[in-house]
Parts: sequence; C-alpha cells; structure tokens
Amino acid sequence: MPAPYDLIIRNGTCVLPWGTEQTSVGVRDGRIAALGVGSDAEATETIDATGLHVLPGLIDPHVHLRDPGNASNPAETMPTGTRAAVLGGIVAVFDMPNTKPPLVDAAGLAVKQDYAERVAWCDIGFYVGATKGNIPDLASLETERGVCAIKVFAGSSTGDLLVDDDDSIERIMRGGHRRVAYHSEDESRLQARKSRFHCGDPYASHMEWRDEETAFLCTRRLMALARRTGRAAHILHVSTAQELAYLKDFRDVATCEVLLNHLTQVAPDCYERLGGYGVMNPPIRGERHREAAWAAVRDGTVDCIGSDHAPHPREAKEKPWPECHSGLTGVQTLVPVMLDHVNAGRLSLGRMVDLMCAGPARVYGVLGKGRLAAGYDADFTLVDLRRRRRIEESWIVSPCGWTPFAGREVTGWPVATIIRGRTVMREDEVLGVPRGRLVAFAG
Repeated sequence: MPAPYDLIIRNGTCVLPWGTEQTSVGVRDGRIAALGVGSDAEATETIDATGLHVLPGLIDPHVHLRDPGNASNPAETMPTGTRAAVLGGIVAVFDMPNTKPPLVDAAGLAVKQDYAERVAWCDIGFYVGATKGNIPDLASLETERGVCAIKVFAGSSTGDLLVDDDDSIERIMRGGHRRVAYHSEDESRLQARKSRFHCGDPYASHMEWRDEETAFLCTRRLMALARRTGRAAHILHVSTAQELAYLKDFRDVATCEVLLNHLTQVAPDCYERLGGYGVMNPPIRGERHREAAWAAVRDGTVDCIGSDHAPHPREAKEKPWPECHSGLTGVQTLVPVMLDHVNAGRLSLGRMVDLMCAGPARVYGVLGKGRLAAGYDADFTLVDLRRRRRIEESWIVSPCGWTPFAGREVTGWPVATIIRGRTVMREDEVLGVPRGRLVAFAG
C-alpha cells in the first residue's frame, strides 16, 4: 500500500499546465507527489476544495519591503509585507534593493538572507542593485543564494542606485549571464524637464513630467544595448503603448512586466480621485496606454504581472506634488483585483496563472515553482471565483493602512495560501509561524 500523503486537496478545479481539470492533488515532503489521487488514499490533512479553483502558488515578482528588521518603519517591513502577501494569496515575492542601506553587496545580501529565513511568512527572492561602483562584483552576486536578478535603475532612484549612462549599463551587460531587470526612464530627460514644474502643481503633473518619451527613450537605448551585447533584459513596469509595440521586435533579448495599476487605473481620474495616493513611477497614464497594456496581455507580449508594492505613510502621500512620495500599496490586493479582471472577461484564468506563475518562473529561472506538476513545490493559491467582496482598508496589514483600491467591489477572492504543503492562510487568518525560505534560481 502506498505511503500516506501529508496533504490531499480534494475535488478542486485545478489549473494545470495542460488545462483545467477537477482532480485531487497529493502532497508529500513539501512537494506535489501525485495528481489524480484516488478516493481511498489517506493523508494527515485533507482540504475539501469543492467549488474552489486550485492554482499553482502565485508569485509577486516586484515588491519593496523597505528596511530589513526596522520595526519602526511606518511604511513596511519584511514581516508585515510577507504577511500581507500570504493574506492576498501570494506564495513568493521578489524584493527590490532600494532599502536602507541598499542591497548592493555580499554583506548586505547575507543580512537579508538571514533575516528572511527568520521572519518571512512567504518564500522570497532578492534583486541586487547595480551601482557604478559594484559593476565588477555583479557577475558573482547574481549567482548568490536567493538572488532573482540584478536590478538597474536607469531613472531616478535613491542613494547610489542610479546607473544612467550607456557605458556603465553596457559594462553591466557584458559581465555575468543572467537576465538583468531595468527601471526604464531616461534620467537626462527627467532632469531637463524638471524646471517646468513647481511645488503645488496638480498631481497629474506627475505623468506630464515623467512623460511617455521619458520611458520610451530609455527602453530604446536598453534594447540597442541588449542587442549589441546579447545580454537578456527584463523591462519592469512597462507603462506606454509605444514601448509595448516596440518590444515585440526584441523578443530574442527582452521580456517585460506590466503592473496591475497600469491595467486597472487610468489618468486623469486616478489623480483627481486619489491625489498623492495615485502617484507612482512610472506614472499611471491615459486610457490609450491602459488599452495597449491589455492588448499586450492578450497577444502574449507581457511575460508577468506585479504589484510594485511600495507603501509609504499617509503623511508622505498627502504632501503636495512633487514632494509626495512615489509608490503604492499593492501586494495584498494583487490577486483579488486580477481575479475581478478574470470575471470581467479581460483575460482567462489560465492566462492569469501564466502571468503570475509560469511567467515569473521563466523570466527569472525559478526552480521548483510556477506550475501544478509532480515534483514541484506544493505551493497552492485556492480561490473562490464567485465570492463578491469589497476591498476595505481594515483588511490591509501593511503599517501604512491604505490601499488605492479601497472601496472597490471585486468578484473572486483568495481563500487559502499553501506553501510547500503547509497552510499559511485560510479565510483571512494567517496560521502558524513564519517559515519562509529563499526561492531557488537557476544559474
């Protein structure tokens, strides 16, 4: 008689790589042991998923969890940010390097690695930030444990995390071999246009200053360098119709990400309604760009979707433009809003899973995650596609306490998050203790 399973998820509608099937999944030792488990199989724990869809564990590949271990940070910490992730149905997040101090060297990475494995509720990967001073070290850093990619801020960022000239970017591309992720805004254009705007201008000035050409110009430069060097590039949070059309001709060297906000919110409404709570980089733009983003989702141009979770305290968001901080709260609301888009017919559930599981796995070389198949990590996001609910700020666990989606009615909700066979969230309750691990990456 076969050994009993640690967990069986029964009677759910499973989104498999080859289609959707109602079947049961058996888990043993933190991995998927079998699909199509018989009714006579035994398990230590059984979950009845009747009426639910069982998705491979969803990934948010773009979050900012701020200061490691700084519990006084009023915006976010790794414990609160990863708790928000599992409440929102996310099993793994990839954290950006613009923390204090920034993640730019092996010593800083070691601190992050140790801290994550003590306090993270979900699994986690890290971007290492490129600077003009650490270029010789990047080839080694990109292969360290838990590193998803090198991140280059080609437009304004914090501290030393700005690499805006072509010579330095080309040096980065010619060292190492893994895909490099880019914040693509042209710094020279940003600085040249800055004097046109003044403190107290309307919040919509944000999208005028960081205009379409600022993004498109930088992406054109990056594609020329990617072709010249043969180094694969990943353009983060693509926000313009021009970039999405242009990138179709560079699939041999480039992948791209679109944010939930650029699929969901539109200017000028977001600035009129939200004020500083609608300010992010790159900015939310007009309807033409939102329509282009959806078209790129449907035709396969977009490889993955993220939240760019970057919360700031209310007092920082309520300052006049441009003093208000850029960044929006998002990891906890990513899945509910995407499920609402599925129910509205904007994309299929299978395409959503591709964008939030297989897509990040392909782009970053994730090992053991991204699909429901035997041998993969037993990561699952259980969702109720029929559940209607209003997003309330009382549900948000990030210390900032706000979301740009407050009051939005959605259809579709995550009801359980399971990581390596362990249920960490069920019906809005976080269970157990933090047991997050570093995500494994190829290369």
